[in-house]
Amino acid sequence: MLPPLHINQTIEHTVKEQWGRILAILVKTTGDIQVAEDVLQDATATALTHWQQNGIPDSPAAWLIQTARHRALDKFRREKTFHLLQPELQHWLQMHGTVETIQEETIADKRLELIFTCCHPSLEQKTRVALTLQTLGGLTTDEIASAFLDKSTAMAQRLVRAKKKIKLASIPFEIPEPAMLAERLSSVLAVIYLIFNEGYSASEGRYITRNDLCDEAIRLARITLHLLPEQTEIAGLLSLMLLHDSRRFARQGKQGEMIALEFQNREIWDKNKIDEGINLLKTTLKQQRVGPYQVQASISAIHAESDHWENTDWPQIVALYELLYSMQPTSVIKINQAVAVSYSDSPESALALLAPLQPEPDLKEYQPYHAALADILMRAGKLHQSRQSLQTAITLSTNDIEKQYLQQKLNLIDQ
Repeated sequence: MLPPLHINQTIEHTVKEQWGRILAILVKTTGDIQVAEDVLQDATATALTHWQQNGIPDSPAAWLIQTARHRALDKFRREKTFHLLQPELQHWLQMHGTVETIQEETIADKRLELIFTCCHPSLEQKTRVALTLQTLGGLTTDEIASAFLDKSTAMAQRLVRAKKKIKLASIPFEIPEPAMLAERLSSVLAVIYLIFNEGYSASEGRYITRNDLCDEAIRLARITLHLLPEQTEIAGLLSLMLLHDSRRFARQGKQGEMIALEFQNREIWDKNKIDEGINLLKTTLKQQRVGPYQVQASISAIHAESDHWENTDWPQIVALYELLYSMQPTSVIKINQAVAVSYSDSPESALALLAPLQPEPDLKEYQPYHAALADILMRAGKLHQSRQSLQTAITLSTNDIEKQYLQQKLNLIDQ
């Protein structure tokens, strides 16, 4: 007999909304991410049977924590490693015999410690992203592998290695000291933004957007902001992602074709996300601790508040990119600034700005550079050079929809 639908729904809701919080508590008390995951999965499976027979507890999260902790105790005893049991777990088992003694509102939130553990600098960037998606987001190995277009077996091995490294290297499960917080937080925000960018502009496949990854990145940013509300760059990143994501349904046409910002139907932009993003940005900017994410959000806000492409305040965008470049002097920012200059001034001025970048070897394989250069050259009337840049951009692109869009631009030149 299958469990009632409402029990399945309760478990699904608890796992989705509370997974990272519960897992973080179990990692703290067991000292091992893999053990914590195993006992939580076991407790979740047990809940299906137990709740069907005895009803849904007042605090599903507390029930899962208590059950998982007892599973951890059983595991340690079977393996004869009771002496390695974390003091936190020993104390809890002494103080709490039944689930009635622990209530949801008294459960300490340990997600912030888990976020910093998953995003530790000693872990490879791709591993940080994957581990964050699994531990904080509750995504399965198959879902994470799909996001990276990896095989599930390869992703599983990557995650296992990461958890072993955390354990063997004794990477601390803690919030960094204030002196190290800013540096470590930048790693956390970079991971969240990488998740969003892969969702917003899928690197491969038949869709330009991965909605699941966009949603997950925004959710992770909300969690992080809730846990560190005084950190203005978290609010800046959340604002930036909300403003970008407001254009989600305008970026592809009915046939799945890519629609550039210039030609999007702004009436179907998500006004609620725009309002939330702009209000969040205004509140944050008042604190006068401006960082790169807040500047990027300000640029996105200008687009969001423009009712038509022709009304876009390009000079202000250029100025903001200049400020951003002073914070992060990278070629990527200079390319984006050049695009803005091509509209605020002229395509020729933009080409002059890009000219010093051409010798840089890293840009030879950077697809957005060639796509942007092709568009500016086309508007400057340099069709032959534009064709060459378009061909390079098409070759470097691994997203089918983006390739089709660039091929259409190439066909216009050849007509």
